[in-house]
Amino acid sequence: MEGQNLIVEKRAADGHVERLPALMADVIDRKIDVLVTYGTRSAIAAKNATKTIPIVAATMGDPIRSGLATSLAHPEGNLTGLSLGWAEGMAGKRLELLQETVPHLSTVALIANPDNPVAREMAKELEGIAPTRNMKVRLIEVRDPHALDRGFKQARKEAQAVLVLGDFFTFEHRQEVAVLAARYKLPAMYPAREYLDSGGLMSYGVDGAILFRRAADFVDKILKGTKPGELPIEQPTKFELVINLKTAKTLGITIPESILLRADEVIR
Repeated sequence: MEGQNLIVEKRAADGHVERLPALMADVIDRKIDVLVTYGTRSAIAAKNATKTIPIVAATMGDPIRSGLATSLAHPEGNLTGLSLGWAEGMAGKRLELLQETVPHLSTVALIANPDNPVAREMAKELEGIAPTRNMKVRLIEVRDPHALDRGFKQARKEAQAVLVLGDFFTFEHRQEVAVLAARYKLPAMYPAREYLDSGGLMSYGVDGAILFRRAADFVDKILKGTKPGELPIEQPTKFELVINLKTAKTLGITIPESILLRADEVIR
């Protein structure tokens, strides 16, 4: 790969969202060979910026609904990668695990960035699933750091637990998110293990390191001559459940043995 150019674009959080087109244009001007993106919005911005430079989306939502590809098996065009959108039953599984963990749970607050199309669709999915489990969900929109405290304060008034929907903004501010959940005594389910390193209670999702290692395989194939449109878009098949017993103790929650036995990792 000597002499090849590779740019990884991850500046999609906070005030950079509206700047994505300009940021992508700047990246494209560097005469790169492959562009690796993180998140759906970055993938869309990259796709709009170039129709010729190969794009590997390390993570994205549903590529069909977002217009990034015509199919998973044959994406065509110049984009391929890995999709986290609509992994079978993932949203419902997170809600189920949270309900099993928190006694007498009736209402869950969904902390979500409404500018993220995947978060919007997942919120709709959860709104449909919740009644089947005799529950309600309340969507609380957060777009910037200033909205986080207000959002958790609202969640405390309206719900007994929180489900944080995946977004680069909340991920970048995961430590503040975890601190606020603890401050307002709200058990929370997160989309990635990294939130638990910041003090979160539990997570159910894909190991991000595995996704980026797989994205590197895509890049390698492209640099060796394979067209991105010939590489099927992959979806994760393995999800991990991680529990933080330290946080559970702080919240006064006893994690059921049935949950602990299913956990891939328990932080003690």
